[in-house]
Formats: sequence, structure tokens, C-alpha cells
Amino acid sequence: MAKVLFGFIFLFCISMTSCLSWRTLHSTTYIKAEDAFILGDNEHGRFQVTVTNTSIAPIDIWQYPLSGGRHSLVTLRPLEKAKVKVDTNTSIHIENESKEQVAVKLKAKGDIGLSMSYRGR
Repeated sequence: MAKVLFGFIFLFCISMTSCLSWRTLHSTTYIKAEDAFILGDNEHGRFQVTVTNTSIAPIDIWQYPLSGGRHSLVTLRPLEKAKVKVDTNTSIHIENESKEQVAVKLKAKGDIGLSMSYRGR
């Protein structure tokens, strides 16, 4: 009986751990000069994203609720990192105002059923 109980607990822990990894998104994203990467421009729940600017140019991060407007500007200089908590039905726009392509590392947790797109200027 103890072996069966231990086996059940072991399988439960393994399946819970693997489910948690499904709720995490990792990406290195490249953004062309004077372009923006949009994450979450669809209906979704809350999520949190850690953004690391791995480039030599600064980037701006704005939050855009689907209902309109924008708020919560975060500017990341080269090699800086920030955690951004994003509300339900709100997208983030990672904007590259420079004349050079930039790269950012993204790690999103929470509701990661998020659309991803680019918007040229």
C-alpha cells in the first residue's frame, strides 16, 4: 500500500511540475530598426514578463489595454532587465526607436495564450 501511495504522489508531483513549465514562455526576439514587437494583443488573463535588453540601443516598453490608451512606460538601456506585470486583456509593445536591430530575451509566466506580432512605424 505504501509503494502504491508513494508512486501516486511521485506521479502527481511530476505531472504538476511539467504543467508549470507549460505556463512559461522563453524567447529571444529580434526587433528591426524603428519597429515594435507586440505581445498579447488578444483577450487573455494576467501575465508577467521579464524583458532583458541584450542590445546596444535602449528600448521602450508600453502597456496597451485592449479598451484603448497606453500606460506604464519602462525604458531599458543596454543589458538592463525589468519585470513587467501585465493586466488582463492588455498587450505590451516593445519598441525599438533606434536605427539598428535590437534583441531582447523574454520570459513570460501566467496566461501565455498570447498573440505575437510586429508593427512597423
